[in-house]
Amino acid sequence: MKQILFSLISLIAATAWAQAPAKEAAKPEPAKEAAKPEAAKAESAKQAAATPRKPRRWHEDARHCLELPSNTEVIKCAEEYL
Repeated sequence: MKQILFSLISLIAATAWAQAPAKEAAKPEPAKEAAKPEAAKAESAKQAAATPRKPRRWHEDARHCLELPSNTEVIKCAEEYL
């Protein structure tokens, strides 16, 4: 039983060790490409933080929107409360 367990563990370790160099060689190229979108994300996050947000009104009552004459107006009015 110990021999089977040892063989299984060594087989798993050997396959993991054999795959490690391939993963390391592939990392530098995506890292360079991934750095560019992160910079763009950081800039967009700064811009989003600079613009003031409307306060959420989901807890308020929007039933007054139902008194509007058309469905389109009702929908536009109710979207403010989502």
